[in-house]
Amino acid sequence: MDAAAWNSRYDTTELIWKGEPNQFLPVEVNGLTPGRALDLACGEGRNAVWLATQGWTVTGVDFSEVGVAKATTLAADNGVAGTWICADVTGWTPPSDGFDLVVMFYLQVPAHELAMALRTAVAALAPDATLLLVAHDLLNLSEGHGGPQDESVLTTADGVLDSLAAAELSLGVELIVERSGRIDRVVSTPDGDRTAIDTIVRARRVGGES
Repeated sequence: MDAAAWNSRYDTTELIWKGEPNQFLPVEVNGLTPGRALDLACGEGRNAVWLATQGWTVTGVDFSEVGVAKATTLAADNGVAGTWICADVTGWTPPSDGFDLVVMFYLQVPAHELAMALRTAVAALAPDATLLLVAHDLLNLSEGHGGPQDESVLTTADGVLDSLAAAELSLGVELIVERSGRIDRVVSTPDGDRTAIDTIVRARRVGGES
């Protein structure tokens, strides 16, 4: 799906996604000292805005100008501010001083595009910074609820780790993988709770000179 399609999807008076953060974000960043955070493919900004309410200085990047505009509004509604950039995360060049936290939630694109986005994410990490990715897992197609029904845009932890290893080699940095695998997510539906299956990967860049 291209930027025009996402602009059309986001072009509503209400948020497409709820305004609260993804359920995994608060748990996974608990204990981190707030600093500079980057939300890649931020959409309407719910995760970046939540981070801002927790004391992080946030930047959100998304190729949908409508999504970015809604993120700006959501931040103002929550009494926080952020830097919002309309750009494609597969080709965007992050600032050289890096971020203390980089998050990427549900960027569902083919593997080669995800690899490009992950290279952007790794390039954006300051020394000792944390990278957190959550995405719909390939297994969700057959055993989970909801999410894209196109296996070409679903991923696995192993696929993410392969892309991260390629980014490490290309950029000359080292990551320590702190968590990787599948994780269940409860989805409330009119027929009761269902289980979605996600990929989760959290890694930390080894400290040192940029």
